[in-house]
Amino acid sequence: MDMDTLLVEPIGLEQVEGALGRFFEESKVRAAKIGPGYHGLWETLERCTAGGKRFRPRLVMSAYQMLGGRDLENAAEVGAAFELLHTALIVHDDVIDRDFIRRGIPNVSGRYRSIAEAAGMSAEGARHVGFSAGVIAGDLALSNAYRLLERVEASAAVRRRLGEILDEAVFASAAGEFLDIETSLNPAMPPLEDIVHMARLKTSVYSFEGPLQAGAVLADAQEEVVVRLGEFGRDAGIAYQIADDLLGVFGNETRTGKTNWGDLREGKRTALMSYVSARPEWDSISSLVGSPGMSAAEADQVRRILVDSGARDYSADLAADYASRARTHLESDVVPAALRAALEPVVSAVVDRVR
Repeated sequence: MDMDTLLVEPIGLEQVEGALGRFFEESKVRAAKIGPGYHGLWETLERCTAGGKRFRPRLVMSAYQMLGGRDLENAAEVGAAFELLHTALIVHDDVIDRDFIRRGIPNVSGRYRSIAEAAGMSAEGARHVGFSAGVIAGDLALSNAYRLLERVEASAAVRRRLGEILDEAVFASAAGEFLDIETSLNPAMPPLEDIVHMARLKTSVYSFEGPLQAGAVLADAQEEVVVRLGEFGRDAGIAYQIADDLLGVFGNETRTGKTNWGDLREGKRTALMSYVSARPEWDSISSLVGSPGMSAAEADQVRRILVDSGARDYSADLAADYASRARTHLESDVVPAALRAALEPVVSAVVDRVR
């Protein structure tokens, strides 16, 4: 599900692009002094960051402006920091998933695998080079997200709070990824509460809660507003992840940008799978889910069972429930009507996409 469909267009994205552009130009100049290869890695990382939907900066800028913030150049540095964090996490995620392609083109690891192959390395050696480059590039993006925050002009208390918000986003995302790895060691599907907890750690904190709260803190909003935006982001992010997992199995491949049986082959732990694994129908598909050799016909069989067992409807209803919970956090006089109106499309689009 493309996140750019979830939010109205805020003013200030041009400033975010400017902040990212300045950062990469400065970094490439530094890298060129070390050598052309390192400069090339930074160029690759910049291409990985370019063309993104900028969903997290949009949340930062929306919260900041709707809460009275006016210094768009300053807020853009915060938005750019969250965008760089996003880049770091997807680069590392591709390494974890052993993927060399993202959105139909080579990712960082894919590019350096190709370079290694062209240099005559074995297939295994080239894979190692590719993943190594991905780890390094992701580390650079991650560490420099903090560096971008250092450019924000604010009081010491606000700067400290922004750093804490970004740090929590990193800490939670790492925890979510690790829990995902841990659950894969157990052949049994985890209970729904564990899946929701992982969704919150992997998606909500860095994509929804953190950006919204950072924008509010920079705008010097009341603490109650910051808290409510965090609560909204938590439930909106969970709704988004449940819906995204549903689209990963039943969505249009052209619109989602990925095959609709990759998650089935992986045996991805989702609300869909947690529900059906507790039903009698599970026995007929348990040997197929998680099978790397799953055929198109077998994937269709699994999808039929997910529909017939009620798992599909259950997941759609669950996403709608969390979207509804998210809305309740905005129903307060401390949340400006303009901000409420800007965030409403986030939860509405989540529900609309899976109905």
